[in-house]
Amino acid sequence: MENPPTILLVLALLCVSVVAATRTKLQSINNLDVVGICKSMVETQGYTCQEHQVTTADGYILGLQRIPKGRSGNEIADRQPVLLQHGLLMDASAWLLNPPDQSLAFILADNGFDVWLANSRGTNSSRGHPSLSPDDDLAYWDWSWDELASHDLPAFFQYVNNQTGQKLHYVGHSLGTLTALAAFSQEKLLNLLRSAALLSPVAYLGQMSSLFVRILMDVFLAEKLKLLGLQEFPNGQTQQLVEFICTLPGIDCSNLLATITGPNCCLSSSSKGALFKHFPEPTATKNFIHLSQMVRRGMIKMYDYDLEDTNMEHYKQPTPPAYNMTNIPKNVPLFLSYGLRDKLSDANDVGLLLDNLKDHDKDKLVVQCREEYAHMDFIISMNANQVVYDPLMAFLRLH
Repeated sequence: MENPPTILLVLALLCVSVVAATRTKLQSINNLDVVGICKSMVETQGYTCQEHQVTTADGYILGLQRIPKGRSGNEIADRQPVLLQHGLLMDASAWLLNPPDQSLAFILADNGFDVWLANSRGTNSSRGHPSLSPDDDLAYWDWSWDELASHDLPAFFQYVNNQTGQKLHYVGHSLGTLTALAAFSQEKLLNLLRSAALLSPVAYLGQMSSLFVRILMDVFLAEKLKLLGLQEFPNGQTQQLVEFICTLPGIDCSNLLATITGPNCCLSSSSKGALFKHFPEPTATKNFIHLSQMVRRGMIKMYDYDLEDTNMEHYKQPTPPAYNMTNIPKNVPLFLSYGLRDKLSDANDVGLLLDNLKDHDKDKLVVQCREEYAHMDFIISMNANQVVYDPLMAFLRLH
Protein backbone atom coordinates (compact mmCIF):
# COMPACT_ATOMS: atom_id res chain seq x y z
CA MET A 1 0.00 0.00 0.00
CA GLU A 2 1.23 3.50 -0.78
CA ASN A 3 2.47 5.69 2.07
CA PRO A 4 0.38 8.94 2.04
CA PRO A 5 3.07 11.21 3.54
CA THR A 6 5.57 9.89 1.02
CA ILE A 7 3.18 10.56 -1.87
CA LEU A 8 2.44 14.09 -0.64
CA LEU A 9 6.15 14.88 -0.41
CA VAL A 10 6.77 13.49 -3.88
CA LEU A 11 3.85 15.51 -5.29
CA ALA A 12 5.19 18.65 -3.63
CA LEU A 13 8.57 18.09 -5.24
CA LEU A 14 6.90 17.44 -8.58
CA CYS A 15 4.98 20.70 -8.39
CA VAL A 16 8.22 22.57 -7.66
CA SER A 17 9.75 20.80 -10.65
CA VAL A 18 6.93 21.86 -12.96
CA VAL A 19 7.20 25.49 -11.93
CA ALA A 20 10.97 25.44 -12.33
CA ALA A 21 10.68 23.68 -15.69
CA THR A 22 8.73 26.63 -17.06
CA ARG A 23 11.75 28.82 -16.34
CA THR A 24 14.57 26.56 -17.45
CA LYS A 25 14.73 24.17 -20.43
CA LEU A 26 16.85 21.07 -20.09
CA GLN A 27 19.63 21.27 -22.66
CA SER A 28 18.78 18.57 -25.22
CA ILE A 29 22.23 18.14 -26.73
CA ASN A 30 25.43 18.11 -24.71
CA ASN A 31 28.83 19.11 -26.04
CA LEU A 32 29.92 15.57 -26.92
CA ASP A 33 26.79 14.98 -28.97
CA VAL A 34 27.26 18.20 -30.95
CA VAL A 35 30.35 16.64 -32.54
CA GLY A 36 28.86 13.14 -32.52
CA ILE A 37 29.81 9.86 -30.90
CA CYS A 38 32.16 8.94 -33.74
CA LYS A 39 34.37 11.98 -33.36
CA SER A 40 34.17 12.26 -29.58
CA MET A 41 34.56 8.60 -28.56
CA VAL A 42 35.65 6.36 -31.43
CA GLU A 43 38.04 8.25 -33.71
CA THR A 44 39.88 9.51 -30.63
CA GLN A 45 40.83 5.87 -29.96
CA GLY A 46 42.25 5.39 -33.46
CA TYR A 47 39.27 3.64 -35.09
CA THR A 48 37.45 4.46 -38.31
CA CYS A 49 33.85 5.47 -37.60
CA GLN A 50 30.85 6.48 -39.67
CA GLU A 51 27.73 8.36 -38.58
CA HIS A 52 24.48 7.08 -40.12
CA GLN A 53 20.82 8.03 -39.76
CA VAL A 54 17.82 5.70 -39.86
CA THR A 55 14.17 6.76 -40.14
CA THR A 56 11.51 4.63 -38.48
CA ALA A 57 8.07 3.91 -39.93
CA ASP A 58 6.59 6.49 -37.54
CA GLY A 59 9.07 9.20 -38.52
CA TYR A 60 11.73 9.16 -35.79
CA ILE A 61 15.22 9.85 -37.11
CA LEU A 62 17.73 7.72 -35.22
CA GLY A 63 21.50 7.95 -34.99
CA LEU A 64 23.57 4.87 -35.80
CA GLN A 65 27.37 4.62 -35.64
CA ARG A 66 29.46 2.11 -37.57
CA ILE A 67 32.96 0.86 -36.76
CA PRO A 68 33.71 -1.06 -39.96
CA LYS A 69 37.15 -2.39 -39.02
CA GLY A 70 39.61 -2.75 -36.18
CA ARG A 71 42.23 -0.30 -35.05
CA SER A 72 44.93 -2.11 -37.05
CA GLY A 73 43.01 -1.19 -40.18
CA ASN A 74 43.37 -4.67 -41.66
CA GLU A 75 40.69 -5.37 -44.22
CA ILE A 76 38.79 -8.61 -43.58
CA ALA A 77 36.48 -9.88 -46.29
CA ASP A 78 32.86 -10.50 -45.32
CA ARG A 79 32.99 -9.11 -41.80
CA GLN A 80 29.76 -10.18 -40.12
CA PRO A 81 27.67 -7.23 -38.89
CA VAL A 82 26.85 -6.95 -35.19
CA LEU A 83 24.20 -4.51 -33.92
CA LEU A 84 24.69 -3.33 -30.31
CA GLN A 85 21.63 -1.96 -28.49
CA HIS A 86 22.02 -0.09 -25.20
CA GLY A 87 19.74 -0.10 -22.16
CA LEU A 88 17.48 2.43 -20.44
CA LEU A 89 18.78 5.98 -19.89
CA MET A 90 21.86 5.24 -21.98
CA ASP A 91 22.93 5.54 -25.61
CA ALA A 92 25.57 3.95 -27.84
CA SER A 93 28.32 5.42 -25.67
CA ALA A 94 27.53 2.58 -23.22
CA TRP A 95 29.67 0.25 -25.35
CA LEU A 96 32.64 2.68 -25.50
CA LEU A 97 33.25 3.79 -21.91
CA ASN A 98 36.25 1.59 -21.11
CA PRO A 99 39.66 1.44 -22.83
CA PRO A 100 39.55 -0.33 -26.22
CA ASP A 101 40.70 -3.67 -24.84
CA GLN A 102 37.80 -3.63 -22.34
CA SER A 103 34.95 -2.10 -24.42
CA LEU A 104 32.79 -4.56 -26.34
CA ALA A 105 32.37 -2.39 -29.45
CA PHE A 106 36.13 -2.02 -29.92
CA ILE A 107 36.80 -5.67 -29.05
CA LEU A 108 34.33 -6.86 -31.68
CA ALA A 109 35.84 -4.55 -34.32
CA ASP A 110 39.36 -5.77 -33.50
CA ASN A 111 38.16 -9.37 -33.78
CA GLY A 112 36.85 -9.08 -37.31
CA PHE A 113 33.24 -7.92 -36.87
CA ASP A 114 31.49 -5.00 -38.57
CA VAL A 115 30.11 -3.11 -35.55
CA TRP A 116 26.93 -1.01 -35.58
CA LEU A 117 25.87 1.04 -32.55
CA ALA A 118 22.18 1.85 -32.16
CA ASN A 119 20.71 4.86 -30.33
CA SER A 120 17.07 4.64 -29.25
CA ARG A 121 14.62 7.45 -29.96
CA GLY A 122 14.81 10.35 -27.52
CA THR A 123 18.52 9.99 -26.80
CA ASN A 124 20.78 12.84 -27.80
CA SER A 125 21.79 11.19 -31.10
CA SER A 126 18.20 10.32 -32.03
CA ARG A 127 15.97 13.34 -31.50
CA GLY A 128 15.04 14.07 -35.09
CA HIS A 129 11.52 13.97 -36.53
CA PRO A 130 10.08 15.66 -39.64
CA SER A 131 7.14 17.27 -37.82
CA LEU A 132 7.62 16.90 -34.04
CA SER A 133 10.11 18.66 -31.76
CA PRO A 134 11.28 16.89 -28.59
CA ASP A 135 11.44 20.29 -26.86
CA ASP A 136 8.07 21.68 -27.93
CA ASP A 137 5.71 18.83 -28.85
CA LEU A 138 4.34 16.47 -26.19
CA ALA A 139 3.38 14.06 -28.98
CA TYR A 140 7.07 13.43 -29.67
CA TRP A 141 7.26 11.53 -26.35
CA ASP A 142 4.12 9.44 -26.88
CA TRP A 143 5.85 6.07 -26.89
CA SER A 144 7.12 3.28 -24.66
CA TRP A 145 9.38 0.30 -25.24
CA ASP A 146 6.57 -1.17 -27.35
CA GLU A 147 7.61 1.25 -30.09
CA LEU A 148 11.29 0.54 -29.56
CA ALA A 149 10.50 -3.12 -30.33
CA SER A 150 8.01 -2.52 -33.13
CA HIS A 151 9.66 0.45 -34.89
CA ASP A 152 13.23 1.24 -33.79
CA LEU A 153 14.67 -2.29 -33.89
CA PRO A 154 13.13 -3.18 -37.30
CA ALA A 155 14.49 0.08 -38.74
CA PHE A 156 17.99 -0.66 -37.44
CA PHE A 157 17.90 -4.29 -38.59
CA GLN A 158 16.70 -3.44 -42.09
CA TYR A 159 19.20 -0.60 -42.51
CA VAL A 160 22.20 -2.71 -41.47
CA ASN A 161 21.01 -5.52 -43.71
CA ASN A 162 20.61 -3.13 -46.64
CA GLN A 163 24.09 -1.66 -46.09
CA THR A 164 25.91 -4.98 -45.67
CA GLY A 165 23.80 -7.49 -47.59
CA GLN A 166 24.09 -9.83 -44.60
CA LYS A 167 22.04 -11.07 -41.69
CA LEU A 168 23.26 -9.66 -38.41
CA HIS A 169 24.19 -10.66 -34.90
CA TYR A 170 22.49 -8.74 -32.13
CA VAL A 171 23.85 -7.81 -28.70
CA GLY A 172 21.55 -6.11 -26.21
CA HIS A 173 21.92 -4.94 -22.63
CA SER A 174 19.04 -4.52 -20.17
CA LEU A 175 16.14 -2.77 -21.98
CA GLY A 176 17.90 -3.69 -25.23
CA THR A 177 17.19 -7.33 -24.37
CA LEU A 178 13.52 -6.76 -23.53
CA THR A 179 12.79 -5.11 -26.87
CA ALA A 180 14.52 -7.92 -28.75
CA LEU A 181 12.74 -10.67 -26.80
CA ALA A 182 9.41 -8.94 -27.41
CA ALA A 183 10.08 -8.78 -31.15
CA PHE A 184 11.30 -12.40 -31.29
CA SER A 185 8.18 -13.56 -29.39
CA GLN A 186 6.12 -12.13 -32.25
CA GLU A 187 8.46 -13.83 -34.73
CA LYS A 188 9.72 -10.47 -36.00
CA LEU A 189 13.28 -9.68 -37.15
CA LEU A 190 14.14 -13.38 -37.38
CA ASN A 191 14.59 -13.35 -41.15
CA LEU A 192 17.43 -10.83 -40.67
CA LEU A 193 19.00 -12.39 -37.56
CA ARG A 194 22.01 -14.69 -37.20
CA SER A 195 22.08 -14.83 -33.39
CA ALA A 196 21.29 -12.77 -30.30
CA ALA A 197 23.39 -12.23 -27.16
CA LEU A 198 21.45 -10.80 -24.22
CA LEU A 199 23.38 -9.27 -21.30
CA SER A 200 21.48 -8.64 -18.04
CA PRO A 201 18.39 -10.02 -19.79
CA VAL A 202 15.11 -8.34 -18.91
CA ALA A 203 11.75 -9.94 -19.57
CA TYR A 204 9.93 -10.27 -16.26
CA LEU A 205 10.40 -7.50 -13.68
CA GLY A 206 8.04 -8.50 -10.87
CA GLN A 207 10.85 -9.60 -8.54
CA MET A 208 13.20 -6.68 -9.20
CA SER A 209 15.08 -6.15 -5.94
CA SER A 210 16.26 -2.52 -6.31
CA LEU A 211 14.46 -0.85 -3.41
CA PHE A 212 15.30 2.59 -4.82
CA VAL A 213 13.58 1.86 -8.14
CA ARG A 214 10.67 0.01 -6.51
CA ILE A 215 9.88 3.09 -4.39
CA LEU A 216 9.77 5.25 -7.52
CA MET A 217 7.40 2.79 -9.15
CA ASP A 218 5.27 1.95 -6.10
CA VAL A 219 4.33 5.62 -5.61
CA PHE A 220 3.37 5.82 -9.31
CA LEU A 221 6.00 8.49 -9.85
CA ALA A 222 6.07 8.25 -13.66
CA GLU A 223 2.27 8.44 -13.85
CA LYS A 224 2.30 11.61 -11.71
CA LEU A 225 5.03 13.15 -13.85
CA LYS A 226 2.95 12.53 -16.97
CA LEU A 227 -0.17 14.04 -15.40
CA LEU A 228 1.86 17.15 -14.60
CA GLY A 229 2.93 17.47 -18.23
CA LEU A 230 6.51 16.18 -17.89
CA GLN A 231 6.66 13.85 -20.88
CA GLU A 232 10.48 13.58 -21.03
CA PHE A 233 12.43 11.83 -18.29
CA PRO A 234 14.66 12.87 -16.68
CA ASN A 235 13.84 16.57 -16.60
CA GLY A 236 16.03 19.33 -15.24
CA GLN A 237 14.73 19.00 -11.68
CA THR A 238 15.00 15.20 -11.28
CA GLN A 239 17.90 15.69 -8.86
CA GLN A 240 15.42 16.99 -6.25
CA LEU A 241 13.47 13.75 -6.46
CA VAL A 242 16.62 11.65 -6.20
CA GLU A 243 17.72 13.57 -3.13
CA PHE A 244 14.34 12.97 -1.50
CA ILE A 245 14.34 9.23 -2.20
CA CYS A 246 17.81 9.05 -0.67
CA THR A 247 16.37 10.25 2.67
CA LEU A 248 13.93 7.33 2.96
CA PRO A 249 14.56 4.41 5.34
CA GLY A 250 16.54 1.54 3.82
CA ILE A 251 18.04 3.65 1.03
CA ASP A 252 21.81 4.16 1.03
CA CYS A 253 22.84 6.62 -1.66
CA SER A 254 26.50 6.83 -0.71
CA ASN A 255 27.01 4.73 -3.85
CA LEU A 256 23.98 5.60 -5.95
CA LEU A 257 24.97 3.32 -8.83
CA ALA A 258 25.09 0.28 -6.51
CA THR A 259 21.86 1.36 -4.82
CA ILE A 260 20.04 1.33 -8.16
CA THR A 261 21.72 -1.48 -10.09
CA GLY A 262 23.30 -3.73 -7.45
CA PRO A 263 26.87 -3.95 -6.10
CA ASN A 264 28.91 -4.09 -9.29
CA CYS A 265 32.10 -6.01 -8.70
CA CYS A 266 34.64 -4.68 -11.11
CA LEU A 267 34.17 -1.06 -12.16
CA SER A 268 37.15 1.27 -12.20
CA SER A 269 36.80 4.86 -11.01
CA SER A 270 37.59 6.06 -14.54
CA SER A 271 34.81 3.87 -15.98
CA LYS A 272 32.29 5.24 -13.52
CA GLY A 273 33.46 8.75 -14.31
CA ALA A 274 33.00 8.11 -18.03
CA LEU A 275 29.56 6.60 -17.40
CA PHE A 276 28.24 9.66 -15.61
CA LYS A 277 29.33 11.93 -18.45
CA HIS A 278 26.72 10.14 -20.59
CA PHE A 279 24.13 9.03 -18.03
CA PRO A 280 21.24 9.61 -17.83
CA GLU A 281 20.12 9.94 -21.45
CA PRO A 282 16.51 11.01 -22.03
CA THR A 283 13.59 8.65 -22.48
CA ALA A 284 9.81 9.04 -22.49
CA THR A 285 7.94 9.23 -19.20
CA LYS A 286 5.46 6.85 -20.84
CA ASN A 287 8.30 4.34 -21.15
CA PHE A 288 8.84 4.51 -17.39
CA ILE A 289 5.12 4.02 -16.81
CA HIS A 290 5.22 0.87 -18.95
CA LEU A 291 8.16 -0.53 -16.99
CA SER A 292 6.42 0.38 -13.73
CA GLN A 293 3.39 -1.61 -14.82
CA MET A 294 5.64 -4.62 -15.40
CA VAL A 295 7.22 -4.30 -11.94
CA ARG A 296 3.90 -3.96 -10.13
CA ARG A 297 2.05 -6.66 -12.07
CA GLY A 298 4.84 -9.13 -12.84
CA MET A 299 3.70 -9.61 -16.44
CA ILE A 300 5.08 -8.80 -19.91
CA LYS A 301 2.31 -6.95 -21.67
CA MET A 302 1.96 -4.01 -24.02
CA TYR A 303 1.39 -0.58 -22.51
CA ASP A 304 -1.81 -0.45 -20.46
CA TYR A 305 -3.81 2.77 -20.89
CA ASP A 306 -5.85 1.74 -17.81
CA LEU A 307 -9.07 2.59 -19.65
CA GLU A 308 -10.92 -0.18 -21.46
CA ASP A 309 -12.09 2.16 -24.23
CA THR A 310 -8.56 3.42 -24.90
CA ASN A 311 -7.16 -0.10 -24.85
CA MET A 312 -9.91 -1.12 -27.29
CA GLU A 313 -8.92 1.77 -29.55
CA HIS A 314 -5.28 0.64 -29.62
CA TYR A 315 -5.54 -3.14 -29.29
CA LYS A 316 -9.14 -4.08 -30.20
CA GLN A 317 -9.45 -5.64 -26.75
CA PRO A 318 -10.08 -4.22 -23.24
CA THR A 319 -6.68 -5.26 -21.83
CA PRO A 320 -3.26 -5.02 -23.50
CA PRO A 321 -1.95 -8.11 -25.32
CA ALA A 322 0.80 -10.13 -23.65
CA TYR A 323 4.21 -10.90 -25.08
CA ASN A 324 4.52 -14.67 -24.80
CA MET A 325 8.16 -15.67 -24.41
CA THR A 326 7.30 -19.32 -25.15
CA ASN A 327 6.52 -18.21 -28.71
CA ILE A 328 10.19 -17.47 -29.43
CA PRO A 329 11.14 -20.05 -32.07
CA LYS A 330 13.17 -22.85 -30.50
CA ASN A 331 15.93 -22.68 -33.12
CA VAL A 332 16.88 -19.02 -32.60
CA PRO A 333 20.51 -18.94 -31.36
CA LEU A 334 20.47 -17.23 -27.95
CA PHE A 335 23.29 -16.37 -25.53
CA LEU A 336 22.10 -15.15 -22.10
CA SER A 337 24.43 -13.83 -19.42
CA TYR A 338 23.13 -12.65 -16.05
CA GLY A 339 24.53 -11.77 -12.62
CA LEU A 340 23.43 -12.91 -9.17
CA ARG A 341 24.04 -9.43 -7.68
CA ASP A 342 21.93 -7.62 -10.29
CA LYS A 343 19.11 -5.66 -8.64
CA LEU A 344 17.35 -4.77 -11.90
CA SER A 345 17.55 -7.99 -13.88
CA ASP A 346 16.93 -10.11 -10.79
CA ALA A 347 18.04 -13.74 -10.97
CA ASN A 348 14.53 -14.88 -9.99
CA ASP A 349 13.02 -12.99 -12.92
CA VAL A 350 15.69 -14.40 -15.23
CA GLY A 351 14.67 -17.81 -13.91
CA LEU A 352 11.11 -17.21 -15.13
CA LEU A 353 12.45 -16.35 -18.57
CA LEU A 354 14.58 -19.49 -18.61
CA ASP A 355 11.49 -21.53 -17.66
CA ASN A 356 9.83 -20.10 -20.77
CA LEU A 357 12.85 -21.24 -22.81
CA LYS A 358 13.09 -24.73 -21.28
CA ASP A 359 12.12 -26.38 -24.57
CA HIS A 360 14.59 -24.33 -26.62
CA ASP A 361 16.94 -26.36 -28.81
CA LYS A 362 19.84 -27.25 -26.53
CA ASP A 363 22.47 -26.48 -29.14
CA LYS A 364 20.93 -23.03 -29.73
CA LEU A 365 20.88 -21.79 -26.14
CA VAL A 366 23.90 -20.78 -24.04
CA VAL A 367 23.25 -19.54 -20.48
CA GLN A 368 26.00 -17.97 -18.38
CA CYS A 369 25.60 -16.95 -14.74
CA ARG A 370 28.19 -14.66 -13.17
CA GLU A 371 27.90 -14.92 -9.39
CA GLU A 372 29.82 -11.69 -8.73
CA TYR A 373 28.22 -9.50 -11.43
CA ALA A 374 25.57 -6.79 -11.08
CA HIS A 375 23.82 -4.81 -13.80
CA MET A 376 26.57 -2.50 -15.02
CA ASP A 377 29.37 -5.05 -14.88
CA PHE A 378 28.22 -6.44 -18.22
CA ILE A 379 29.13 -3.27 -20.09
CA ILE A 380 31.92 -1.60 -18.08
CA SER A 381 33.52 -4.24 -15.87
CA MET A 382 37.30 -4.35 -16.14
CA ASN A 383 37.25 -8.14 -16.61
CA ALA A 384 34.15 -8.51 -18.82
CA ASN A 385 36.45 -8.87 -21.84
CA GLN A 386 37.61 -12.22 -20.47
CA VAL A 387 34.66 -13.63 -18.56
CA VAL A 388 31.76 -12.44 -20.75
CA TYR A 389 32.98 -11.13 -24.11
CA ASP A 390 35.30 -14.04 -24.98
CA PRO A 391 32.49 -16.65 -24.63
CA LEU A 392 30.09 -14.23 -26.33
CA MET A 393 32.36 -13.95 -29.39
CA ALA A 394 32.84 -17.73 -29.47
CA PHE A 395 29.03 -17.99 -29.57
CA LEU A 396 28.77 -15.45 -32.40
CA ARG A 397 31.37 -17.28 -34.44
CA LEU A 398 29.38 -20.52 -34.17
CA HIS A 399 26.46 -18.83 -35.90
